[in-house]
Amino acid sequence: MKKLLASLALGLSMLMGSAAVMADTAPAAAVAAPAAAAATSAAAEAPAAAPAPVPNKGDTAWMTVATALVIMMTIPGLALFYGGLVRSKNMLSILMQVFVVTALIYVLWLLYGYTFAFTAGNPFIGSMDKLFFLGITPDSVAATFSKGVVIPEYTFAGFQATFAAITCALIVGSFAERVKFSAVLLFCALWFTFSYLPVAHMVWYWDGPDAITDAASLETVTAAAGWLWAKGALDFAGGTVVHINAAVAGLVGAYMIGKRTGYGKESMAPHSLTLTMVGASMLWVGWFGFNAGSNLEANGVTALAFINTLVATAAATLSWIMGEAMGKGKSSMLGAASGAVAGLVAITPACGFVGPLGAIVIGFAAGLFCLWGVSGLKALLGADDSLDVFGVHGVGGILGALLTGVFASPSLGGTGIYDYVANAVAPDYSISGQVWIQLQAVVTTIVWSAVVSIIAYKVVDLLLGLRVSEEEEREGLDITSHGESAYNR
Repeated sequence: MKKLLASLALGLSMLMGSAAVMADTAPAAAVAAPAAAAATSAAAEAPAAAPAPVPNKGDTAWMTVATALVIMMTIPGLALFYGGLVRSKNMLSILMQVFVVTALIYVLWLLYGYTFAFTAGNPFIGSMDKLFFLGITPDSVAATFSKGVVIPEYTFAGFQATFAAITCALIVGSFAERVKFSAVLLFCALWFTFSYLPVAHMVWYWDGPDAITDAASLETVTAAAGWLWAKGALDFAGGTVVHINAAVAGLVGAYMIGKRTGYGKESMAPHSLTLTMVGASMLWVGWFGFNAGSNLEANGVTALAFINTLVATAAATLSWIMGEAMGKGKSSMLGAASGAVAGLVAITPACGFVGPLGAIVIGFAAGLFCLWGVSGLKALLGADDSLDVFGVHGVGGILGALLTGVFASPSLGGTGIYDYVANAVAPDYSISGQVWIQLQAVVTTIVWSAVVSIIAYKVVDLLLGLRVSEEEEREGLDITSHGESAYNR
């Protein structure tokens, strides 16, 4: 009985203690509940933070492939195309120039090229914000042309590096077979810095579609963009930035360095059209990365640029050999290869803006105009442009840039001008107005490149001398500049 009473007393005591604890905590719980409810309500009313943009894996994969294709265009494509066109005693020298210039520009691009071309600065040049790629990480992203779509910034920077390299490598064809190797490297470094980077910034730099939401933000983006982009110049993949820019530098060099020893008196025929054809084929294949990759993502515009590159090149090949047959009675392999490159050049600024029929017209015109460029115009200019850089890249680039303004019109099957405020194609398109803008971009590029080139050649000539001796030139640059020979004799 005593044990039973003791157990009852203990249970009663524990029950009373629990009641006391509940009585003490009830006011606190009553206060906490409204506070929690208020916090939940506030959280519901506050806008959720926008998630960080994540690169699309498909776009990233495509751009990685496109970058590799442009590398193939330069080495080995351009190197073999040029190499086959020179005499055998200079084959190795042209391969070396293209190869090493490419390597040089890749390094300079990382050190300072990227930041001056593709960061906000002023209408003519970027800032030093990303000098040495500072601040760029695997998580950094770059905008494409569609709102909300991004790719890794490393991918974008690498892709653009290949454009800078091939532009500088194109120039060496104008003064092939007579220039010091050291002079080539110094000139390309100077010209890259003071011509390529500003022109690339003027034509291509803007803040991206995500920064445009209304008329005020469009005005802000336009004010901070490159000078020619703000004017509305259309250059999808480099008609001005790459081809006209390089061609003018090459033509200036051909004048300032002078003609090859024996030019016009001795045979200077290409030593291997087989290699030239192989190089041209690599250029054609690689150019799909060059043009279609310039859309920066994989969508319908990418497909448009791809098909336009295909048919414009084919049309130019046919028109060039047709022109040869009409003028000389025969069509040549050199003509077919040159026609293909002419078509590739001319469609470059237009490839994402025109329809396939417009691309065929541009390509067909390019074949005929560039054939005149390497024959009639070359004779008028009187320069020894060794590998016809201006006749093909200059004439083709100018033609393509101007015809972009014509065939981008929706009435002729083009895409028109996209209005990022309305998220639709602008209803009005003026062919004459756009051609005028295109002409301004062409003239700006010509003048800028010519002035920079003249100064750069003068500086190189003072510091190193531009030209090898006559004795070295006659022996061939393979042996005299590099101590090697492309072929066993």
